[in-house]
Amino acid sequence: MGYRTMVMYMEIGCFVVCVCGWILVCSTMPTDIWTWSEVSNVVLATSNYYSNLWKDCISDSTGVSDCKGIPSMLALNWDIHMCRALIIICIILCFFGSILVLVGMKCTKIGGSELANARVTFAGGMNYLIGGMCSMIAYSYYGNKIRAEFEDPNYMEQKFEIGVGVFIGWGGSTLLIVGGLIYSIFAGREGCHSRD
Repeated sequence: MGYRTMVMYMEIGCFVVCVCGWILVCSTMPTDIWTWSEVSNVVLATSNYYSNLWKDCISDSTGVSDCKGIPSMLALNWDIHMCRALIIICIILCFFGSILVLVGMKCTKIGGSELANARVTFAGGMNYLIGGMCSMIAYSYYGNKIRAEFEDPNYMEQKFEIGVGVFIGWGGSTLLIVGGLIYSIFAGREGCHSRD
């Protein structure tokens, strides 16, 4: 198997990895359980509180849920705004990264020369890498905030635990970072060597 064939298979594999990571990050946006807490005062009366970046919900032991959207953009803490913005930036960057990578891959004949294709693939890989870093920062900050409030003995409000949305986001962000890094290394090396 030649070098070109190996790079082509690597690009296809990285594309699948990055698209899977992008789908996982996108799937965390509508996921309800970013944080959750169970309150059981009596054996038969249990309530579950859970929330995400967009709404807060409560569910009772019968399974009935009541959700309330966050009423005002201005009433939110800055950290929720930051997490929202970083995840939306990640989704947009990865969309454009997918387009750039599809144009620049060796198995597609859309672009021009090998040098131009390598540079387009490098740009797509950087989009994936930066998008993955943005989402990793958002999920890590959100998860650390929940952990710090949970372990703080002076925090008197309802204590929450990390929910499934944050774990899915960490997995998707990791896939984006790994795929984008591999894209950037291979395409960057090829684009730089082609100039010499």
